[in-house]
Amino acid sequence: MADNLPSEFDVVVIGTGLPESIIAAACSRSGQRVLHVDSRNYYGGNWASFSFSGLLSWIKENKERAEPCGENTAWKELILENEEGIPLNKVDQTIRNVEDFCYASQDSSEDVEEAGALPKMSALVISASSEVVEEVFATLDDDKETLPSEDHSLEAKGEETCSKSVAQYDPHCTADKDSVEETSPREKCCDSATPDQLVSETENSESASMTETSVEPWKITYSQIVKEGRRFNIDLISKLLYSRGLLIDLLIKSNVSRYAEFKNVTRILAFREGRVEQVPCSRADVFNSKQLTMVEKRMLMRFLTFCLDFEQHPDEYQAQKECKFSDYLKTQKLTPNLQHFILHSIAMVPEDTCYTIDGLKATQKFLQCLGRYGNTPFLFPLYGQGEIPQCFCRMCAVFGGIYCLRHSVQCLVVDKETRRCKAVIDHFGQRISANYFVVEDSYLSEEICAHVSYRQISRAILITDGSILKSGSDQQISILTIPPIKLGQPPICLIELCSSAMTCMKNTYLVHLTCSSVKTAKEDLEPAVEQLFSEATETGDKGAGEGQKPQILWSVYFNMKDSSDINRASYDNLPSNIYVCSGPDSALGNDCAVKQAEAIFQEMFPKEEFCPPPPNPEDIIYDGDGSQPEDPGFGNPPEDKPENIPEKNIEEKEGPPEE
Repeated sequence: MADNLPSEFDVVVIGTGLPESIIAAACSRSGQRVLHVDSRNYYGGNWASFSFSGLLSWIKENKERAEPCGENTAWKELILENEEGIPLNKVDQTIRNVEDFCYASQDSSEDVEEAGALPKMSALVISASSEVVEEVFATLDDDKETLPSEDHSLEAKGEETCSKSVAQYDPHCTADKDSVEETSPREKCCDSATPDQLVSETENSESASMTETSVEPWKITYSQIVKEGRRFNIDLISKLLYSRGLLIDLLIKSNVSRYAEFKNVTRILAFREGRVEQVPCSRADVFNSKQLTMVEKRMLMRFLTFCLDFEQHPDEYQAQKECKFSDYLKTQKLTPNLQHFILHSIAMVPEDTCYTIDGLKATQKFLQCLGRYGNTPFLFPLYGQGEIPQCFCRMCAVFGGIYCLRHSVQCLVVDKETRRCKAVIDHFGQRISANYFVVEDSYLSEEICAHVSYRQISRAILITDGSILKSGSDQQISILTIPPIKLGQPPICLIELCSSAMTCMKNTYLVHLTCSSVKTAKEDLEPAVEQLFSEATETGDKGAGEGQKPQILWSVYFNMKDSSDINRASYDNLPSNIYVCSGPDSALGNDCAVKQAEAIFQEMFPKEEFCPPPPNPEDIIYDGDGSQPEDPGFGNPPEDKPENIPEKNIEEKEGPPEE
């Protein structure tokens, strides 16, 4: 099947993580011929989201991972005398110390199958390459809605179920590992449904979805989690989108936002003196808060007002410019309660390493993001963070990019004289030439990365039966920064997701914990977990009642390599036209990935605009007699939108132009 691939491209991208996917989309949008490959059989790399069964397969794979039995050296015969080959990694070694635990009852779980799962197919998938890729990308069209207009909060439109996720890793549902997936702009077109139709379909989707078992929280068993496994979309890396952050701006500018749905994070929480409390964010929240005295309310509003334009008042902070932010807060006559809220829940910065300027900038960013889409600064993509790389992959495919999963690259071919990479050789032995090559860090060999110093990220994922802070609604998306429990430990970011975020089954919560690694993930995160949760037992207390901790039904801990902020010079003998993308970092937002993608694109194509918006179909000039071809029915009739409010245009559902 690899013989069907063209032998020449402008850009070859190896890896489907977020920065690589953004670069592929930008290159394809600017008219470059793009080949995007990944040796994995799911999109996103370490940015991916999995169903529960998919995550179990991923855990098993990373626990049992071993070096290949023998190195395939057949590619060396294809290297010419004036060339040299740089082998790439065959095994992903970015995940370590994987430990999973089940606390829910496991009665009869071995015979339970995931509801809605496809039957195992061995003979059917061999000849289904083109059909598979059409079905895979077509699922991205289903049940999607754009970012809302500014000043409108986001709400889920009801529970939806579909076999939608390209990133859901299920080895029984994937095509043969030697298959090649190709997409063309005519095959991948945008949604034809109007926003009103989408709302209507969403409201009625629950009746058409697979039956959801309604059970009491304390009766949830492991077999029920497995059965409802397709309702889980579990992120390997947990992040949120700042409503005025770089990623939201890019999604709006490029119109990629029409491929995804988002929900506003509803609560900012604080953990102090063993209690979880809600932090007031907006002016109304501050003055309605019962946690703060009237004096504290005035103090907080005065300080937050100053932070919005602190650059205009340098005299207020210049004397403490070199001090730590925590020390600066003490000079502002703020109570310990307010200092804790600002440091850990608004600025969300470490107490021992953040200086005054950085703390003021973090507070300012938080405040500037308030009110754009809701009462908190953050958005969460429905169905998980893994949706975002897929959206950019889809944009690349719409404009002609070719995608090949389960397609490994054996080596990079480098010209000895110019020290530029000329081509890659894939596992079929096909030589594919290109001008530029973008490679995700995990694919680079140990020889190239011998002098690279990597950090680690500690991650924990919990399925629980209740929220860490009960309220009138059980559909809350919450973020909590847990201060260091011991001296020298980093703060821990906790994100709690409910079922309306399309990440877990009803009556459960999906909890993500993330911090920079000091030891193994379990050693770093377990103390915080023990403070907030209890382990579910068959004979224990039933449910997370009033005053009781929510119970953990299932959990997994692992360490992930952090390859962000690595200087290019750290890589040995890296050809000048090979650009390295990092995996996820430990920060809450996605700014690092967006900045990296734009910098690499501008270095390759300095005269091209980075991810420009697609042209309006009305502005396209057709060849011939000037008459427009008949509408194929892929898009909606154009709507008149104010030109001075670009955010409003993201509600349009117009299809991409045909090329």
